Amino acid sequence: MSSSSNNHNSKVFIPLNIAVLTVSDTRDESNDTSGQLLAERVTSSGHLLAAKAIVKDDVYQLRAIVSKWIADDNIHAVISTGGTGFTLRDNTPEALLPLFDKNVEGFGEIFRAISLDEIGTSTIQSRAFGGIANQTVILCVPGSTNACRTAWDKLIKEQLDASHRPCNFVPHLNINTEQCETRS
Repeated sequence: MSSSSNNHNSKVFIPLNIAVLTVSDTRDESNDTSGQLLAERVTSSGHLLAAKAIVKDDVYQLRAIVSKWIADDNIHAVISTGGTGFTLRDNTPEALLPLFDKNVEGFGEIFRAISLDEIGTSTIQSRAFGGIANQTVILCVPGSTNACRTAWDKLIKEQLDASHRPCNFVPHLNINTEQCETRS
């Protein structure tokens, strides 16, 4: 069910179902510090970790899992880490951009602006990006744990909080208003 204009005026936190995707040819559950950090931030902020996966940096595997999550009405947001650089195996933008109904140009711009204070001009090598597909927000950040920390703490957390003013992504997501009222 699509979101209601009532969500635009929400003054309360609404827990979202968020999927976390690690894009890596080398990480597994034992050493995926970036995915673990994002999963911890999701739950400690009051959201629900709807799914977590590690997928090789392969265009078609990435599209398959994110397409599945986009099609799932119970997943409101996807955060991916990794595959946003310039090596031959960095394919996250090429894989996911075609899935978007709308791009969120400001996400990558703001991430790089915030990162400039932390890593200097090396931030230019980040292809962080975001978009919305089927009323699901998809936010893609670099694979370093520090980049994930920066992205969540200084950008993503507020934008996935229905009480954040003046605006946030929650009104644009596939959330049943009645469900939100009972969950808040």
